[in-house]
Amino acid sequence: MTPMPYCGPAPVPDQLWRSWNLDPAVLIGLALLTVWLMRSDQRGAGMLAVAALAVAFVSPLCALTVALFSARAVHHLLLIAVAAPALAVAWPAMARVPAGLSLAALTGAMIAWHLPDLYAAIWASDGLYWLMQAAMLLPAWAFWSAVLAPRPTAPEALRRAGLIGGLAGVMGLLGAALTFAPAILYVPHLGTTLPWGLPPLADQQLAGLIMWVPGFVPMAAIAALVLGRAWRAEVAR
Repeated sequence: MTPMPYCGPAPVPDQLWRSWNLDPAVLIGLALLTVWLMRSDQRGAGMLAVAALAVAFVSPLCALTVALFSARAVHHLLLIAVAAPALAVAWPAMARVPAGLSLAALTGAMIAWHLPDLYAAIWASDGLYWLMQAAMLLPAWAFWSAVLAPRPTAPEALRRAGLIGGLAGVMGLLGAALTFAPAILYVPHLGTTLPWGLPPLADQQLAGLIMWVPGFVPMAAIAALVLGRAWRAEVAR
């Protein structure tokens, strides 16, 4: 019997709108996180983080990641480039973790997610699925907490922008590897992409392009924000 992925069976297009994940543990966790983040001075960022996590794990995007590897790429971008920096602004709980260390941990988690054998194992195990989600979200939260810490000097802002560029580079390399891979790497998607009008290899290539091109946009925006704040602080002195 084929194992069922955490997000359920792969939907076809006319089933997607009904494919919400109403796992009580996830809903309770998001509700508790919402209550906690409402205490933050940065409530807007907190609510953005909760919204991004809800889209990733509750909305039909969760089920779509079972059908399309390209949806998995969108899911990962939501965690790394939206939920994690928003959490870092609202609740910079891990700002003391060196950014270089958290970047290394995040890089390892991203590479691990894209190993075909491990990906297939994640598909078959809810526990491993959540372990790997945490392995990516927590280092990303720590990374952005350190990078977005307030009042950097100009040299420190340049260093932080370089670290953001390093993260963008890792995403770009993974994206390029997926885009130009000559064969299908992720066997679980062999029978799930065609209802969406995508051959499996084209879906894999689309995932690479999503990580490679749109993935750079939030990275560039946040790097510009870090440099802009430092420049304004230097001018104000």
